[in-house]
Amino acid sequence: MRYIDEFNDPDLARRLLAEIHATVTRPWALMEVCGGQTHSIIRHGIDQLLPEQVELIHGPGCPVCVTPLEMIDKALEIASRPGVIFCSFGDMLRVPGTDRDLFRVKGAGGDVRVVYSPLDALDVARQNPDRQVVFFGIGFETTAPANAMAVHQARRLGVRNFGLLVSHVRVPPAVEAIMTAPSCRVQGFLAAGHVCSVMGVAEYPELARRHRVPIVVTGFEPLDILEGVRRAVHQLERGEHRVENAYARVVRDEGNPAALHMIEEVFEVTDRAWRGIGMIPASGWRLSEAFREYDAEHRFDVGGIRTEESAACRSGEVLQGLIKPVECEAFGTACTPRTPLGATMVSSEGACAAYHLYRRLGSPKEMNPVG
Repeated sequence: MRYIDEFNDPDLARRLLAEIHATVTRPWALMEVCGGQTHSIIRHGIDQLLPEQVELIHGPGCPVCVTPLEMIDKALEIASRPGVIFCSFGDMLRVPGTDRDLFRVKGAGGDVRVVYSPLDALDVARQNPDRQVVFFGIGFETTAPANAMAVHQARRLGVRNFGLLVSHVRVPPAVEAIMTAPSCRVQGFLAAGHVCSVMGVAEYPELARRHRVPIVVTGFEPLDILEGVRRAVHQLERGEHRVENAYARVVRDEGNPAALHMIEEVFEVTDRAWRGIGMIPASGWRLSEAFREYDAEHRFDVGGIRTEESAACRSGEVLQGLIKPVECEAFGTACTPRTPLGATMVSSEGACAAYHLYRRLGSPKEMNPVG
């Protein structure tokens, strides 16, 4: 219980909050990059305890939420085909495509299976040599090493009926896109600790320097987030803009060399569309030429799919930090966890899901007792 209790200590939280309140002299807008951080912030009411001058903007840090609609529809098309076993993590099954989701494909007779690791999907392929097995490989840098390992193992073992539908995205290009957008209000970032545990921090100093924003690598417990806010606010008040690692118990500057080697061997950088945001150059990975035979997108020839987003869903604005979930007219009415219009409502890391789960149902002003 050490790493639960230790980072939920209320006395330490009060001390950190007191220091933040004493430090702030002007308004600042910070973006937490990770959806896991968003859920922790909303669950514990951290945004309501901060000074009114400190605004936390929810970023596009939910891997399910940013998986483009086109890729969801490709997954649905592949999963619907005869002879296919489609494997995925459970949080993807209710993400809406243009007109259905993976649960509906399963209900219509498709062989859709929830697995807990891409290596589980590889085992399914080895047990079913007469069928094509596809794993839906989504996520940020955190999940990339395991997905790369599954493909690497498939080739080493000679398993030819295994494929990966790849929709990996990378955080630093997204930070660049956010900072160069005309509507950007972000003045500092709480970077995702689990991403940096894999990748390290090498790509962040140049972003901090060029855009003159502090970037603090932060964990997910209440004290982690408060410490990240404290460090970011100190930098902003002093006119500083550098990278700090406030999650040193997990993150090393160089990242995880073994994981990085696996990613570099199996994947190559590519442009990637983000749901609700659009195309961000060099923001994703795809299988490299040496592993292209395992690319399900090519194997099943699903490149010509056209998509249409819900006109009522404003999840793109939520993902860009332009609005809070409650500012969407469909939130809590037409769009609920049972009837989601967008991935931000159904994902376990989605901002809309966090607001609905923890009953943040009023306007932003009503929800902030210190505002």
